[in-house]
Amino acid sequence: MSSYHPLHDGWTVTAVSSTGQFRPVVAGVPATVPGCVHTDLLAAGLIDDPYLDDNEDRLTWIGRTDWAYETVFTWAGADDERADLVCEGLDTVAAIVLNGTRVGATANMHRSYRFSVRHLLREGENALKVLFTAPYGYAEEQRAALGDRPGAYAEPYAFIRKTACNFGWDWGPTLVTAGIWRPIGVHTWSTARLAEVRPLVTLDGPDGRVDVHVTVDRAAQVPLTVTATVAGVTERVRLAPGERTALVRLTVPVPDLWWPRGYGDQPLYPLTVRLGDGDGDGDSDSDGDDVWTREIGFRSIVLDRTDDAFTLVVNGTPVFVKGFNWIPDDCFPGRITRERLAERLGQAVGAGANTLRVWGGGMYESEDFYALADDLGLLVWQDFPFACAAYPEEGPFTHEVEAEARRHVARLAAHPSLAIWCGNNENIEGHADWGWQDALAGRSWGAGFYYDLLPKIVAELDPTRPYWPGSPYSGAPDLPPNDPAKGTTHIWTVWNSHDYTHYATYTPRFVAEFGFQGPPAYATLRRAVSDEPLTPVSPGVRHHQKAIDGGEKLLRGLGDHLPRPEGFDDWHYFTQLNQARAVVFGVERFRALAPYCMGTIVWQLNDCWPVTSWSAVDGDGRRKPLWYALRRAYADRLLTFQDSAVAVINDTGREWAGELEVVRMTLGGEVRARERHRVATPPRGVARWEPPAALTAPGGPGELLVATLDGVRALRFFAEDPVAGYPPAAFDTVAEEADDGLRITVTARTLVRELAIFPDRLDPRATVDDQLVTLLPGETAVFRVSGCCRPGDLDLEALVRPPVLRCLNEARTSADFAGSA
Repeated sequence: MSSYHPLHDGWTVTAVSSTGQFRPVVAGVPATVPGCVHTDLLAAGLIDDPYLDDNEDRLTWIGRTDWAYETVFTWAGADDERADLVCEGLDTVAAIVLNGTRVGATANMHRSYRFSVRHLLREGENALKVLFTAPYGYAEEQRAALGDRPGAYAEPYAFIRKTACNFGWDWGPTLVTAGIWRPIGVHTWSTARLAEVRPLVTLDGPDGRVDVHVTVDRAAQVPLTVTATVAGVTERVRLAPGERTALVRLTVPVPDLWWPRGYGDQPLYPLTVRLGDGDGDGDSDSDGDDVWTREIGFRSIVLDRTDDAFTLVVNGTPVFVKGFNWIPDDCFPGRITRERLAERLGQAVGAGANTLRVWGGGMYESEDFYALADDLGLLVWQDFPFACAAYPEEGPFTHEVEAEARRHVARLAAHPSLAIWCGNNENIEGHADWGWQDALAGRSWGAGFYYDLLPKIVAELDPTRPYWPGSPYSGAPDLPPNDPAKGTTHIWTVWNSHDYTHYATYTPRFVAEFGFQGPPAYATLRRAVSDEPLTPVSPGVRHHQKAIDGGEKLLRGLGDHLPRPEGFDDWHYFTQLNQARAVVFGVERFRALAPYCMGTIVWQLNDCWPVTSWSAVDGDGRRKPLWYALRRAYADRLLTFQDSAVAVINDTGREWAGELEVVRMTLGGEVRARERHRVATPPRGVARWEPPAALTAPGGPGELLVATLDGVRALRFFAEDPVAGYPPAAFDTVAEEADDGLRITVTARTLVRELAIFPDRLDPRATVDDQLVTLLPGETAVFRVSGCCRPGDLDLEALVRPPVLRCLNEARTSADFAGSA
């Protein structure tokens, strides 16, 4: 028999000592577990919200303070032979004291811990303390002892096994946390328990095979039975006294296969593993059994490296990766619920993604994250948590890295969504190209982790999945790591120094990072920043821009593509639009190169707080115009102009055949030339057609090309927007209440370029179903606004005028605006 007693109630937190310059008196403050110091102090009213204005700057003392979490719990006693204190996650350097006796210590946020405490528990009240050492103090001590290491930021995150972006990033605040961030409780048990269950799922021809590796902890040297059941198949293995490991092998005849989204369905099969004592047959449930259950999916996955390619092959089918990079969704992970993850992963799927890359500056995500990915058909690229720094291999770190890697490789083995393990983010590139070698002077930098320790652990514990040493990486340690022609590449010349059309000079095999910045939704920025007036350079707006020269790069990135902003409203619309155009330009370029290029992973899906960044979904969960643009660029069927050709991209399992039409017309809608061509694009293929040069040759600013096939459309304008000569926007609008919110119908009397509606400017609850729509003369678009569905919530007249409704060829003032409600 076993039972679990959560210890989440009655906690307080106290500041023990601090090297920070300022702190309030914190003693016996009620604490939430799981949680962290910042959220506890915020709930107690002792600090201001760190996400608002520049409050973050006054909270650095928290990471330089030692903290004591304390509770008293009642113990009624139990007949079980063992009682373990189970700490699923402590952040980070801590000592655990039960009834005055130190039971253990931790130094790794990424690990879980189990301490035997049966001998220390008392009938009645028991006192539990978790004493946290200041993260900065520990990390700086390790740095002083081992020697400094270079990195992207002047913070000691490489010297503590903790979420690196806690220490700030070019999109995140510096909020160095401490606390009991995952569940804690007492587990009592007798005889034996399942210490680890590691199912390895493979295919053997049409059949599925599950090798269930089991490790048990024993309290008694008696015979045990391990029984595993999946898809109606049951097998069992006997363990003699003293034996602690077992392998149960199950063969499932012709199971339905799990596929990535867009390639098939995601059937999941419950796998149950039961540990019982004695020599029984294991068929019946018993109160004395220890039971483990997960859902698994049958699929194979390999990494095809033929001719320097980087192609994920699932069930024998090459998959073009359409993905996002994923960062922690909040600086305080205790606030990340399953419902929030479901919303965010749903937004990834809604944008057409089939992959998320869990980036190495974050953390191993929760079970909920991977279970949702299983359900949704999202492949998960999992970085080990190392990013943008040289990491020491001496001191306690090799032991800690091995322990955490073993824990999570085994923990995640059951998830069919988990596709690949990657050793680090940009550390190999940093060592090769960022001038680290001189600064290191021969000291370790993590190579032993990425080339030796981590691949050995993956090969030992989960040989069903590929391992890749880092990203970017070209396939061998002696090759330039960020060579686009080999392996994975990161493209940051665009954004840092080059116009986004520079993407067209790249012919990569797989792009694991690229992106462009844009501000968050207006309602998000307005909530986070109290500046009056709100301007692109007001103090709060600048504080919520963490990239070096980020504001200047936003304006420089407009280039010749868009007009110079005249005030905040222009800046907000133009920079959001430019972000969408820049990323879509890259996505369409790389998709058109398939199968030479087999992946685009956009930086980034989400934010951890309200900030101007590269995200498609901002820190308050609002979709930016980039999200809507990517929904079109990641569509299974896509048309795109590439050089002088039209690329017909078909990421479905069926041929896409039909008559492709390319029309040259004036901005006023007059057709100047027309060509049609029969195309047949194979499944998962790309076809190209080069129309006659007379049709596609650059013309005057008053013309454009329109390509259509089966309702899918692509546009190419011959001039950039500031000199395109658009007519003043003329259109008719009807805004009306509908069952599901509001419906706005826009009918163009002229060309209307990049029409967008921002209803959150009127009500922060309001969302719209589409953005950045270009209408040709006579066309109609219908927008649906939801989230504020009561009559009168929104001013319908304001909904169809600037700054809520915007388009590029609008007149400069609302008085001249040619729309009519």
